[in-house]
Amino acid sequence: MSDNNGSAAKPDLVALRADIRQTRADLGETVQALAARADVKARAREQVDLTKQRARAQVDLTKQRVLTKAAEMTGRVRETPPRELVHQAGSTVRANPVPAVLVFAGLAALAGIILIVRGRR
Repeated sequence: MSDNNGSAAKPDLVALRADIRQTRADLGETVQALAARADVKARAREQVDLTKQRARAQVDLTKQRVLTKAAEMTGRVRETPPRELVHQAGSTVRANPVPAVLVFAGLAALAGIILIVRGRR
């Protein structure tokens, strides 16, 4: 009878040991995952790197849009006769004089500051 009890107990012991090994492995993975989550500096660095990548992508996209628009506008300006350009500029100023007035006021203020600074020397 001891053979039956002994042989029946052995598979249970082997199964228990395998179960313990599996539990230890699972626990080790859980501890590693928790340690990774607890590493605030590493997570912050990852977020900073991700944000930098997004910003670079956005800058590249914007740069391409600006270059495309600049090339388009340069082509339009080259194709347009000078008289028509002057006429278009005049129409734009007449339609919305506020920016033109602000530009002239800024230039006058800049000239005044330059004259005052030179006068003090």
